[in-house]
Amino acid sequence: MSWAGPEDIYLSTSLASYLDKKLLVLLRDGRKLLGTLRSFDQFANAVLEGACERVIVGDLYCDIPLGLYIIRGENVVLIGELDLEKEELPSHMTCVSVEEIKRAQKAEEVASDLKGTMKKRMDFLDMD
Repeated sequence: MSWAGPEDIYLSTSLASYLDKKLLVLLRDGRKLLGTLRSFDQFANAVLEGACERVIVGDLYCDIPLGLYIIRGENVVLIGELDLEKEELPSHMTCVSVEEIKRAQKAEEVASDLKGTMKKRMDFLDMD
């Protein structure tokens, strides 16, 4: 188990400026969470209020409500404040239901798997 040293404290204290502000949090597994930062600790563990997961597939997106959400600090890649005066998404993006975005995710996953399978089959043609 690793312990936070004095240099680690400076990393998490910068989160104090984000308290009670709407944030976008990018996690290691690629998920994007939006919510209001209510609390954090020296390990950058964070509590988001009114959190939702933003799922984007092509030009479709969906915000899946999560409520009060606790994030383990080691899973955080990036935290950024959202500008409430600007549009969050480009105008070409379309908001869809949770069911539709799940179907789109599944179709994208199947297409990606097929692409990988085809690449493996074609590797024998590599003439290098």
